[in-house]
Amino acid sequence: VLNKGSGFQDEERANLGLSGLVPPKVVSLEVQVKRALEMLRRQPTELDKYVFLQGLLGRNERLFFKLVMTNIVETMPLIYTPVVGAACQNWGRIFQAPRGMYISYKHKGSILEVLQNWPVDDVRVIVVTDGERILGLGDLGCFGMGIPIGKLLLYNGCGGVDPLHTLPIQLDTGCNTPAVRNDPYYFGLDMDRVRGSAYDEFIDEFIQAVQKRFSPSTLIQFEDFAQGNAARLLTKYQYECCTFNDDIQGTAAVALAGIFSALRLPGVEKDLSKHRFLFYGAGSAGIGIADLIVADLVTNNGVSKDEAKRSCWFLDSKGLIYAGRSNLTDEKEKYAHENPPSLEDKTLLAAVRAIKPTALIGVSTIPNSFDTAILKEMCALNARPIVFALSNPTSKAECTAEACYRETNGRAVYASGSPFAPVTLDDGREFVPGQGNNSYIFPAVGLAVCLCGAKHVSDLMFLESAKALAAETTEEDLAKESVYPPLTKVQTVSASIAYAVCKQAEKEGLATRPVPASPDEIEKRMYDPAY
Repeated sequence: VLNKGSGFQDEERANLGLSGLVPPKVVSLEVQVKRALEMLRRQPTELDKYVFLQGLLGRNERLFFKLVMTNIVETMPLIYTPVVGAACQNWGRIFQAPRGMYISYKHKGSILEVLQNWPVDDVRVIVVTDGERILGLGDLGCFGMGIPIGKLLLYNGCGGVDPLHTLPIQLDTGCNTPAVRNDPYYFGLDMDRVRGSAYDEFIDEFIQAVQKRFSPSTLIQFEDFAQGNAARLLTKYQYECCTFNDDIQGTAAVALAGIFSALRLPGVEKDLSKHRFLFYGAGSAGIGIADLIVADLVTNNGVSKDEAKRSCWFLDSKGLIYAGRSNLTDEKEKYAHENPPSLEDKTLLAAVRAIKPTALIGVSTIPNSFDTAILKEMCALNARPIVFALSNPTSKAECTAEACYRETNGRAVYASGSPFAPVTLDDGREFVPGQGNNSYIFPAVGLAVCLCGAKHVSDLMFLESAKALAAETTEEDLAKESVYPPLTKVQTVSASIAYAVCKQAEKEGLATRPVPASPDEIEKRMYDPAY
């Protein structure tokens, strides 16, 4: 935290006993960033770049964040998705030094004691995973630690939360992927995953220990828990502590923001209540998006909850979800509608033809599943279909930006979960695909919680964050067919979203501290990695 490399002034060198231990010339942070950026660009692969950046973070934290924050478009894909997926898959081979905390099932009964080992008392934001559903890559066990580390780097670099007050945590309750456990470099517990009441007791002990060790207002963000646990834990703890699940609520907010922006484009129906959504994939992310769409339809459009829910349909690995289908989870049951249309078969194409959606939302992690037939059918049904391929990492996207724009001749309104380059069609039209990146949302929500001392994180706070993000999408952005603002503005956008979330927390009586007067005031209070 204190390191400045060769940037220490002469007086600092004398006081700290550094004279002679660093080169004689005082080198500015700006020059150090330039040098580090050149070194980064010389790395041969994206994974090598990730390793380089993690090494820089360990050596000189402020230089790392200055580099990231001034080159956010270039570095964000390297410190989080899509490269973090490859990093997690290779975690044992690229591991350099521990960062954050690993709390294993062996610590059950003494988690509070283990947390006492963390050297910082004022922890305001924790991102925690149990590694069971890492992106679209499955159960990686302790190799999932790259996710909470990467998430918190975005809290810092995008949302301006001071790194000193953040803590990544990996919970190790076992791993059910043989290839991971058989990896000679795997350092997690070599056992099957703990299930049932034993798992719940472990999680509950962790939650209680965090509140005792740090503060009841410490934000705990659940990340990449399996579908069977993600929604269940959120429901249990949302109003018992200060928590949210980014896979469910953050994804929902960024997706809804993209939909709000899409409604402003020429040829797209402006009234949200007249849209019909088909979700390909019925995991926690898709259900979360649907829940937030329903919340907006009920809260802001005067639609009944039952009618709002019927605008959202789901297709999972077993076909269309409908009332009476066997073995549905409680979350899927919410969108199991009576009197479903008849389908020719269980395929996505059959579902598109039967449901006739205006918007197709991909949360399946099945690459290229939005193929030519699907995209052309969406165009046959709509003048301007909404097509969001939100699965991460890039290799799991339901379709690429180029495929979508070319197959629909530019008619589709497209967004993706991972970044894609601009696309130029044969007639010269250029499209800049919007990236539905959660980094617009969760860092701003976390910043807001820290600023206003929110006791809980409500669903309406995420609805306000979606509206605030959509408001930051300019007419210039829409002219390029991008439904999100450019990532170069992410710090400013985060300040605006954080202000909206603070105001909503105040409105709901959840704020325990005075709300900042404006987004400008918030931006002035954001973390600055200057020497």
